[in-house]
Amino acid sequence: MSQSVVKNSEADAPPPPNRPSGGLKGHPWLTLLTVAVGVMMVALDGTIVAIANPVIQEKLGAAPSEIQWVTSGYLLALAVFLITAGKIGDRFGHKSTFLVGAVGFAATSAAIGFAGNIQTVIAFRVLQGLFGALLQPAALGLLRGAFPAERLNMAIGIWGGVIGASTAAGPIVGGLLVEHVGWESVFFINVPVGLIALALGLWILRDVRAENAARSFDLPGIGLLSVGMFALVFGIIKAPEWGWGNGRTLLFLGGAVVLMVLFALWQGRAKEPLIPLSLFRSVPLSAGVLLMVLMAFAFFGAIFFVTFYLQNVHGMKPVDAGVHLLPMTGMMIVGSPLAGLAIGKLGPRIPITAGMLLTTGAMFGMSTLGTGSGTGVMSLWFVLMGLGISPVIVGATEVIVGNAPLELSGVAGGLQQAAMQVGGSLGTAVLGALMAAKVGDVLPGNWAKAGLPPVADPQQAELLKQGAQLGIAPPAQPGMPQQAVDAMAGAVHQSFVSGMSLAFVVAAAVAFAAALLALLTRRGSTDAGPAVHI
Repeated sequence: MSQSVVKNSEADAPPPPNRPSGGLKGHPWLTLLTVAVGVMMVALDGTIVAIANPVIQEKLGAAPSEIQWVTSGYLLALAVFLITAGKIGDRFGHKSTFLVGAVGFAATSAAIGFAGNIQTVIAFRVLQGLFGALLQPAALGLLRGAFPAERLNMAIGIWGGVIGASTAAGPIVGGLLVEHVGWESVFFINVPVGLIALALGLWILRDVRAENAARSFDLPGIGLLSVGMFALVFGIIKAPEWGWGNGRTLLFLGGAVVLMVLFALWQGRAKEPLIPLSLFRSVPLSAGVLLMVLMAFAFFGAIFFVTFYLQNVHGMKPVDAGVHLLPMTGMMIVGSPLAGLAIGKLGPRIPITAGMLLTTGAMFGMSTLGTGSGTGVMSLWFVLMGLGISPVIVGATEVIVGNAPLELSGVAGGLQQAAMQVGGSLGTAVLGALMAAKVGDVLPGNWAKAGLPPVADPQQAELLKQGAQLGIAPPAQPGMPQQAVDAMAGAVHQSFVSGMSLAFVVAAAVAFAAALLALLTRRGSTDAGPAVHI
């Protein structure tokens, strides 16, 4: 982000950050509180909805590919729009952008709660992702304007801690709401939080705009990237249903490749490109972006499958599943300050590499989980997972933003967040496709080994396979012996675990590749310049 410019007179200029006088507007610590409340909704949504997914699938009768889009649609919209949202904040002011994002996020959350079918849920989740994208870059811009350079890192650290705490609270809060109120309450909870963010924002925030703000937007670039990413993820999600060699699958995947190439060519010609290609001349920055994609690929894929494993295979209630996930999300809070301390002393390379190796071990450990695995074993791998990803998240700002030219630091910050969201969307889609294929392969054999008769009706067989992809056993028929009910559940759960194991092995390989990439990272070489209030 370029240095801000003062447009007020000396008399109207805000007081120094540590000596607020004559009102609270622009107060640095209250600005931090305000933006933390707003962004907390986005962080909370990342894990709270994962707990609700199994119940949403059941209540709305969603297919596996549709329930994946509840997550993938949100993440994709968030990822595609983050960089554009950063430029919107530079052009129209970060305060206005933040307030629109907070109100829009709360409003779309309410609309999801009132939705009566899965298609409406997915549509408003996409809109929710767009408004969430407005919040994050605007929050960072407001912090840069409120704090002097020597205190900005402390502010971002506290802000990151709030996000980590919200992420950790998601499974617990989500479990309690789903179990005692209903899945709709998971989204309704954002309404009062959004109203608080709006009220605080109007009262506290002082607007910040970048010097030489963009006067136009790269609309062709936005269109090419958005359509290209949609084609890629949609093709991957539908491939298990259509077949990987099917013409429709190849059309979407091939179209995505063509659109991405066109996007890259256009970025080299555009007057104000969405993503300046000059950013990628830095090897550490490029490695950091890809590192974020790979980390999120493995992590978000893991979260998606684990919730179904805990609730459908182990039969846990949503709140119990949330408690079992707490070691992983809780370790993110503990690991983040430790990682920050280590990165400050050693630089990012060693802590990030070690973190990705821990994540690799955790993924391999999760691939050994079975239908009867105990809480202790699961908690061990969850703890390692939380500790492993912390150095990557903490070090990403220094690796990506720190190695970008100062005038492109805002774009680099959006690129960092976009890389994480794209990785999460692709991870959910790709690992979901691999798991669906594995479950389809092993289910007939497990069904036969259980002594169950073949399912002759093709429609019933397809429903059985779709349920097995989520770990859901078919309901018991009237008069069916308990032995047969248990045999069906055992065959389905064993098939689900086989698919989950394959997904975790692939995720472990991706995490190991990220550990190798981390060797190319280094401490940022660009010093942050001062930021001044408008």
